[in-house]
Amino acid sequence: MTKTVLVAAVALIDPDGRVLLAQRPEGKPMAGLWEFPGGKVETGETPEAALIRELREELGIETWNSCLAPLTFASHGYETFHLLMPVFACRRWQGVVRPLEGQALAWVRARDLRDYPMPPADIPLIPALQMWL
Repeated sequence: MTKTVLVAAVALIDPDGRVLLAQRPEGKPMAGLWEFPGGKVETGETPEAALIRELREELGIETWNSCLAPLTFASHGYETFHLLMPVFACRRWQGVVRPLEGQALAWVRARDLRDYPMPPADIPLIPALQMWL
């Protein structure tokens, strides 16, 4: 039986309608691939609480439950686990986005998302995001 891993992700959307992508750093699985910011949902945590925590830790910004709109989700079987990933859209936050974990960041137009190599679970999210934007 494969373990299911719950990860929450967010499409941060700036005033110009661009979406933030973060590059997975060296030493992590799938290093070099681009993904939507987020992270593992800890025991006892809601996906929204996990995102608020991850955005603070990884990007130095604050947001709130009321600013996280459910967008879509990914369900993908990797070799050693099954990923279940609710994806939220967020247009409001406080602070300036900065890479606190040394990761590369890119603000990307929806039409250009396919130009960035992504983990298999993220690729099916692109059409949903393009339609929404």
